[in-house]
Amino acid sequence: MIIPEKADKSSKRFRYIKLCIFLSGLSVFAQLYLFQPLLPMVAEHFHTTVGDSSLLVSSATIGMALGLFFFAFKADSYSRKKLMIFSLLSSAVLTIISSWVQSLPLLIAIGVIKGFVISGVSSVALAYLTEEVELSVVALAISMYLSGNTIGGMSGRILATIIAGELGWRNAVLIIGIESLLLGLLFWKFFPSSKFFNPQKTDYSLKMKQMMKFLTDSYMLRLYLIAALLMGSFVSVYNYLTFRLESEPFSLNHFWIAFIFLMYTFGVFGTMITSRLSNKTDRKNILKGSILFMLAGILFLLSENIYIVIFGLGLFTLSFFAAHTMASQMTALRAKEGKSSATSIYWLFYYFGSSILGSGTGYILHATSWKFFIFFLIFSIIIAFSLTIDKISRK
Repeated sequence: MIIPEKADKSSKRFRYIKLCIFLSGLSVFAQLYLFQPLLPMVAEHFHTTVGDSSLLVSSATIGMALGLFFFAFKADSYSRKKLMIFSLLSSAVLTIISSWVQSLPLLIAIGVIKGFVISGVSSVALAYLTEEVELSVVALAISMYLSGNTIGGMSGRILATIIAGELGWRNAVLIIGIESLLLGLLFWKFFPSSKFFNPQKTDYSLKMKQMMKFLTDSYMLRLYLIAALLMGSFVSVYNYLTFRLESEPFSLNHFWIAFIFLMYTFGVFGTMITSRLSNKTDRKNILKGSILFMLAGILFLLSENIYIVIFGLGLFTLSFFAAHTMASQMTALRAKEGKSSATSIYWLFYYFGSSILGSGTGYILHATSWKFFIFFLIFSIIIAFSLTIDKISRK
């Protein structure tokens, strides 16, 4: 009997895993935050408020959070590859359908369903990598997945903004949906099946015990809360920066605003830097440093000078992805058993933070000012930093 070996850095299998996990990240995040740069156009089209239009983004992340809770129990009942293929293809079809919907409430409802089905990728991706890839290159594989998330989020926003400015927001949604469908088909063809995991009947009692174990583990709970606060702050900035840049004193048009989302390339650098540093530096110190740099970056967003704002956004973005990469690595490596449950809870908190803060801060911005909005986010990030002290530090 031949005992299968985990994919190492030089193997063809590892190259396919890297490519496909990257493509999955591209598809998921191109779709998940598709409406983020389109919010001003959608708000004008449906004659609604800043906060109400942001529900198009939050609906998808709420659906993602609900899906992650469901898959925390059911993910191990399905083939990893089949679940991810279903998620990528069905979400792409829903995005295409969204381009023809005439009602805002219906568009929001489809967003919830799309977020739910696409959560199948996030619920098992990290677990798949830790199961199938040699430990020495797990950090590299995870950074490739998160880089795909980053580039997907960036390219989706840039394409959507440029296409919407020229052809309207509905055509932008349609084109992103078709692109995501093609990425799903490529994933179906090339993604290697699991060698170290077989679907198994869900033991709900065991799952509950695993989840309660993680939720009562102060180390894990702090990581989960950090993910929620940082993601909520990050999404809030990108949700409403478009409104800020369209108004005085910047008054930028849609073409220039699209290229603001190139700041997402700094997110790729953030994941790469974290991947390299994690083999040489204490993980808790990387996490702490990343959060402090997030604070520095967001302070620059108070400026009325566009170049200072761009610099601050780049620093903020790089630091967020560095912190997120580090926190997700720490979560996956901490869980010796029930990895899919541990990572699903991480993503559950991550997307609930995105949904709650992402929409809640829109109403704060509508009722107050950009300065108050930024100070509220600074307070949230300071709370996240405080959670790195004590238990996480001593571990």
